[in-house]
Amino acid sequence: MAELTRWLITDPWFYAAAIPAVLLMGLSKSGFGSGFGSLAVPIMALTISVPQAAAIMLPLLAVMDVLGVTAYRRHVDLKLIRLLLPAGLVGTVVGMLLFGVLSPTTVAAVVGGLTLAFLAQRLFFPPRADAPPPPLWLGRLLAVASGFTSFVAHAGGPPINAYVLPLRLSPVVFSATMAVFFAAVNASKWIPYAWLGLIDWRNMITALALMPFAPMGVWLGVRLVHRVRQDWFYRLVYAGMFLTGCKLLWDGLR
Repeated sequence: MAELTRWLITDPWFYAAAIPAVLLMGLSKSGFGSGFGSLAVPIMALTISVPQAAAIMLPLLAVMDVLGVTAYRRHVDLKLIRLLLPAGLVGTVVGMLLFGVLSPTTVAAVVGGLTLAFLAQRLFFPPRADAPPPPLWLGRLLAVASGFTSFVAHAGGPPINAYVLPLRLSPVVFSATMAVFFAAVNASKWIPYAWLGLIDWRNMITALALMPFAPMGVWLGVRLVHRVRQDWFYRLVYAGMFLTGCKLLWDGLR
């Protein structure tokens, strides 16, 4: 036990930031308030570096992904997964190649700006009820962007949401499809993270200390998804994207 605590982060300010961040990510992984999860790494980065925050979050994401996929496995839109997942995995490769070139703050600013631009477009130019779905090429492009930003800062939600939200899926189908998409994307990060030196004892043991909070967030989110009306569900998703966009843009510009 003493050997384990020697590697553990003991700064109480870290846990004051990390515990709410893990709960937010759990809510997002359940599909409820999708977009809030992108705030997790920026919140943790108030006390540690962005790469270390991403590394600590990775094992927690693995647990959340298993729980999310298990809860929603019967409701996945497989056609949408076949469209988006290959492009998302390409995005993780791009993220690995550019990890040491682009700073996390640059990525944060780009993701934040694009998120707010999408929300502004939805606000000022709302789609008609009979509007056709977004083109497939846009879905693939945004999936690549999602895989890239997910690799760098676990902030893949806003880009992919920009394509999937206009499809107006039911909350359960939306949550299930996003759960499978990000479970696969997150699983693809382990070997590149280890190659980049982010998988070490300090990060993994700290993740273990935070592990009890991972299922708590997912459990709460799954219960809420089944109880919230579809219009309110999407309002909360948009609110999460707005807060995420503001936070990421601020982090990048400052």
